[in-house]
Amino acid sequence: MLHRHITQFIEYCRLADFSVRSIQALDIRLNEFKIYLKSQKIRYVNKINYLHLVDFVADYKAPSIHVRKSRVWTLRQFYHFLVLNRYVLRNIALKLPYPKIEKTIPQFLTSDEYNCLILHFSRQTQNLEGLRNLIIIMLLGILGLRTSTLIAINIEDIDLTCGLVWIREKGRRQRNLILPKSLCKIINKYLQLIRCKSGPLLISKRKRRISPRTLQDIFRTAADQNGINKKLHARLFRHTAATHLNKVAGIEITQHVLGHSRRANTLKYAHLNPDKYAVYMKQHPFMKKEAL
Repeated sequence: MLHRHITQFIEYCRLADFSVRSIQALDIRLNEFKIYLKSQKIRYVNKINYLHLVDFVADYKAPSIHVRKSRVWTLRQFYHFLVLNRYVLRNIALKLPYPKIEKTIPQFLTSDEYNCLILHFSRQTQNLEGLRNLIIIMLLGILGLRTSTLIAINIEDIDLTCGLVWIREKGRRQRNLILPKSLCKIINKYLQLIRCKSGPLLISKRKRRISPRTLQDIFRTAADQNGINKKLHARLFRHTAATHLNKVAGIEITQHVLGHSRRANTLKYAHLNPDKYAVYMKQHPFMKKEAL
């Protein structure tokens, strides 16, 4: 019975236009929930009580705080579906609190570290793969693209005459971003080598769209060869783009480039501008007071 409800719920999510990643997450958590209920010898949803939900969220297989948060969200969505279809009378999962995740200061690459990577990849532009890698690093570090957005770019999404790129973001949003002239020149040279007018922009040796695993290999090799202790990944480059763009353009432009609908989301990436902070401290009236 429970298996049928889960199958119906996943199909409902597809019809409701949930994102692919959301559906994958729901499927994973509900399969965990099904295994947990089996260990408790529970077969029917109307036999599940609030304490079962609490035990599953907090204790089953010692979940991390992010897994607990995902489980709460999943159970709330699942029980909402059960109520709509009158399989249960009320959504008992609404009482489940979301765990509080401590805010951490995101890491980012300094100007010297990022310039070091640019120089590293610039030395490898004699071949197609080297040009591709340089384009990847510049798209990530300048425009702050997410991994999925970067990989999804097609050749027909690039307009080198106007210096624009059409990107697809999570939530099925689409928009244009301005490309720097230096990047347009590199992309133009790259397109002349691949000799294609359509299809994926960033391709592997097998002429297929690159995968997240390929990006990880590129980043790991670059970090090792340049002595960078930070683990390179797309989010680190997104933090880097936000931090350095905020220094010269301010939070509003940074918000537009990152594509955030809420200003608060941008502030998580855009770290305190040390240059503005230094100017402020010099102008602060109490900084001019002499010590006794």
